[in-house]
Amino acid sequence: MSMPSPSYPEYAGLDCLSTGAMILDGAGGVVYLNPAAETLLGVSGVLLVGAEASTLFERSPELLAAIETARTQQETVVEYELDVVASGHPPIRVGCSVSPLERPRYGVLVEMRAVDPQLRIARLEQARLQQEANRELLRNLAHEIKNPLGGIRGAAQLLEHELPRESLREYTQVIIKESDRLQSLMERLLTPHRVPHFGAVNIHEVLERVRSLVLAETPGVTLRRDYDVSLPEIRGDAEQLIQATLNIARNAVQAMHGNGAGHGNGHGRGAGELVFRTRVARQITLESRRYQLGLRVEIIDNGPGIPDSIRDQIFFPLVSGREGGSGLGLAVAQTLVSQNHGTLDCESRPGRTVFSIFLPLPV
Repeated sequence: MSMPSPSYPEYAGLDCLSTGAMILDGAGGVVYLNPAAETLLGVSGVLLVGAEASTLFERSPELLAAIETARTQQETVVEYELDVVASGHPPIRVGCSVSPLERPRYGVLVEMRAVDPQLRIARLEQARLQQEANRELLRNLAHEIKNPLGGIRGAAQLLEHELPRESLREYTQVIIKESDRLQSLMERLLTPHRVPHFGAVNIHEVLERVRSLVLAETPGVTLRRDYDVSLPEIRGDAEQLIQATLNIARNAVQAMHGNGAGHGNGHGRGAGELVFRTRVARQITLESRRYQLGLRVEIIDNGPGIPDSIRDQIFFPLVSGREGGSGLGLAVAQTLVSQNHGTLDCESRPGRTVFSIFLPLPV
């Protein structure tokens, strides 16, 4: 069990808390760790006191960013869910708050509590069911709209041949073009619902295909790869996974290139960097089934983040933060991932947005 730093005996009162508490000094060094934090991080406080947070949590950029913000802005930073990775230990999903302290000068108090995985699973499942209900409603509407839409277009074509003046035909062309645009929208609403064709899929081949498409469409984008090449093949529909990943990547590129106000679909200014990362995910629940091992694909951009006004609705059809956007890209991506027995999740803050695709690995 760790002991409070002799320089700060007043922190000894934190020993009895069930919430993990860690004190950092103004230089970012660990000066105190309570027993709950030791248990949460799985490491002895004796070994951590004196260590630098930047080294200890070098694989936890979100936590380090929160610590820096609290220190420099002198305000409390709250992160409801983030991954904390202590040196040599597996990632831990925690809720975290970082508060500035008067003593030590520029020091901070980091409070951590494990996120209940069952609550998170229940929240994701509830969101999935709600989104599926929305998609079913839109599918029904799309079917109902397609037939009269075809009649409107056909009538406009017939009328065009009867009009005496060329200038009047501009109006029929507007009707025809807008009908075609709506027809395209209806097709996109209905497209993801074909039966998937499962086979062996190398996820890195999927990502390389998407990478080549993104670079061809936007030559100036910076796209970095961070692959775990030891990952095995999965069973899935390669074309669906390509389309899902491409939709997310295009959304991120639009975000970083300033084609709108935010993700879901589009935000921000500047060229930015896109990262494709693959990792093993451990102990994940997909479609109410527990998997010991899974695959995690992350599409990361450094744009300005998702606007708060649409953060909880970004996977809903027709929700868009970009002027002129249809709001279908992420909704379609989620549907395609779901058809491959996976889930799609998102975390966002200014400067870092991560879309994570979770898929089961074969036993």
